[in-house]
Amino acid sequence: MKKKIILLGVMVAFIVLTLTGCIPGDGTYTSSKPAGFFWGIWHGWIAPISLITGLFKENIRVYEIINTGWWYDLGFYIAVISGFGGLSLFRKKE
Repeated sequence: MKKKIILLGVMVAFIVLTLTGCIPGDGTYTSSKPAGFFWGIWHGWIAPISLITGLFKENIRVYEIINTGWWYDLGFYIAVISGFGGLSLFRKKE
C-alpha cells in the first residue's frame, strides 16, 4: 500500500512538472507567432496550474497576452468551461 502511494505521488509530481512546461507568459510566443485556438484550449486546461505558478513568478499569467484574438479566446473558454463545468457531473443529486 505504501509503494502505491509513493508511486502515485511521483506520477502526480511528474505530470504537474510536465504541464508547467508551456504555460502562458513563458516567452514562447511573439507577435509573428501568436498563440492560436489549440493553444487556447491547452491554456484553459492548465489554468489552475498557471494560477498557482503565477503566484511565485511574476511573468506567468493564466491567459496568453500574445494571441490570435477571437479564436484563442474561444479555445480558452471552451476548455475552462468544460473542465470546471465537468465537476458538476460528480455532485450528488438531492
